[in-house]
Amino acid sequence: MPPPPAAPPPPGDLGEQPWPRQGLPADGSGAPEAAGFSLLGDEPVAGGEQDALGATETAERLCRLLVSSRRSTPFTLAVDGGWGMGKSSLMRLTDCRLRGERGVSQVWYNAWTASGSGGDVLEGLIKSVLTGLDPNVLRRGLNKLRGNRPLAGTLRALLTAAAGLFQAAGPVNELWNRMSADARTRNEMRNVLRRMVDDWAQRGPGSTGGRLLVVFIDDLDRCSEETVLAVCEALKLYLDVPGLAFVIGCDRSALAPGGLLRDLSPAASAFMEKIFQTVYRVPAAADRDITAYVERCARHAGISAYLDGDLTRLLIERSGRNPRRIKRLVNGFVLEATLNPAWRDFGPQAVLRVLLLQYFYADFYRMMTIPRAPSERDTLTEFRDYRLLRALAHRPPDAAGPPAEDADRMTAQLTYHEVAFHPAALQDALPDLERRLPADFPRLAADRGFTSLLDELLALDGTGELVARLQLLPVPVPVPDPEPESSYGLPQPVVDRAFGLEERPNRRRYAGMRVLWVDDQPGNIEVAGASFLRLSGAIVKVAGDEDEADDAIAAFVPDVMVSDIQRGREREAGFDYVRRLRAERTYTGPVVYYSSEATQARLAKAREVGALDVTVNFGDLLDHLDRVRAGLPSARTAPPARPSDGRPR
Repeated sequence: MPPPPAAPPPPGDLGEQPWPRQGLPADGSGAPEAAGFSLLGDEPVAGGEQDALGATETAERLCRLLVSSRRSTPFTLAVDGGWGMGKSSLMRLTDCRLRGERGVSQVWYNAWTASGSGGDVLEGLIKSVLTGLDPNVLRRGLNKLRGNRPLAGTLRALLTAAAGLFQAAGPVNELWNRMSADARTRNEMRNVLRRMVDDWAQRGPGSTGGRLLVVFIDDLDRCSEETVLAVCEALKLYLDVPGLAFVIGCDRSALAPGGLLRDLSPAASAFMEKIFQTVYRVPAAADRDITAYVERCARHAGISAYLDGDLTRLLIERSGRNPRRIKRLVNGFVLEATLNPAWRDFGPQAVLRVLLLQYFYADFYRMMTIPRAPSERDTLTEFRDYRLLRALAHRPPDAAGPPAEDADRMTAQLTYHEVAFHPAALQDALPDLERRLPADFPRLAADRGFTSLLDELLALDGTGELVARLQLLPVPVPVPDPEPESSYGLPQPVVDRAFGLEERPNRRRYAGMRVLWVDDQPGNIEVAGASFLRLSGAIVKVAGDEDEADDAIAAFVPDVMVSDIQRGREREAGFDYVRRLRAERTYTGPVVYYSSEATQARLAKAREVGALDVTVNFGDLLDHLDRVRAGLPSARTAPPARPSDGRPR
């Protein structure tokens, strides 16, 4: 492994208008120790005093709307929003507000935690509704059924369990299953339920139009197709009764034809549309509210001293204003700063900024932390000098020339990339330089959130040592996440995301697929990428040079080749090698270049040699391998593991 690059000098005046600086101490002083940090919980907001996003006012209005609409029951209202956008919190706040309303009762049913077979869901939802009725109504309903012994027995067990008079889960399930097989009994059951709910509703306060039972159903979008359809069946066939209002929290995009229920017939899709009569889409929080939310999270976690205005804006915008993502990022920082020994010699400010780079700018982080040969320019220096040249190229014609130090940096970059230039016409050299730099550089240079984050990181003491240490860290082995919805830490481990490892291994994904991976620094490949592919069923050979690759091709016959590009001082070694293989017809199969940089020039050369792509992102690499796998014979299976497979032993 080559030695780490020297620390880049701090960026100079690039002629840009930076975001307002907050006067951060460069050494991280004046802030509490990591021992003072704390994790944030992920439970929905249950009271107005906990509401930092202004949902209390919306809940108040929703409460009034539900109460004033009781004469319009039955109806279903869907609270629609993406993962982590506050659906459950809004429903909990509405529930809390409804408790003060006369003649209104509420019950909760979590479709995800209660999901099982369709019959279990139907039973559980109906039981939840019955628990909202008073025991007198249940007793009157049973008395009217004494003439129908089979149905009365079933209802007696069901209603008694619902009223909590005794615990009889086993008998109730058995009787319920017996009843569900009888269509006539199910029809009678529906009529009885309607009469009981109607009886309960009509006995409410006379001036209010009867009693109202609001049934909150949460997490429907996390359920199986069978559970979703069972809930819809219960709503439409059994519980479509005056006096009942259903408030359902779900992400409707997950239930759309392209989501969870993609295989529904047109008739079933139409049935679903009838269920969701009215939809309220939870909006993204306003600037003031989401800023207050971030500040509150930072205060409760003990990290306010490290989260300045720039980072707050970056966190808000790059998280999509998603409260749960924000909370997970804060928790991820707390865990890293507290538990990871790699950060022991660096202040929390550096930890926070590196984690934000990892999560929000994963491709740049990967380029920044890949070890370089002594002859290569490191990513931080390349980007810093590119910003300088970009600013100089767009300055007014009558502006004074750059300082000598800036001119030297500009000349060094253009010379390294063999770009012809004249100091008075830098704008002519800029397009040629951009072809030779990572394709994302122009976009990143225009991203004020990114440039501010990077400038603050570079301004901290010890940044060079920090980057050098990050380059020495092994890439993590991606493993299945047993609790993907856990609220502690990031949605995926931060370092995993930085290397594009959001996905988890599936042993059938690449079963029997033969992959040749060529790289002159195979250490990290063995730890991360190759391990992922092996865990996904692929047979992977790793070659450190062309001789090893030639031997592997002769004995191994790969289905796909993954290759680096620069090896030592040979900047185009990967292209030259594939060009030779094509000419000799030794290997004519698909090639994907997995490299530290994806430049326009490299993409053009990849097309010349017939390669699929140049990518810095592991997820993009997997997408290409998926397409290759789809074209392989379906009968191929992985042979037994042998030492020559290079599998972990």
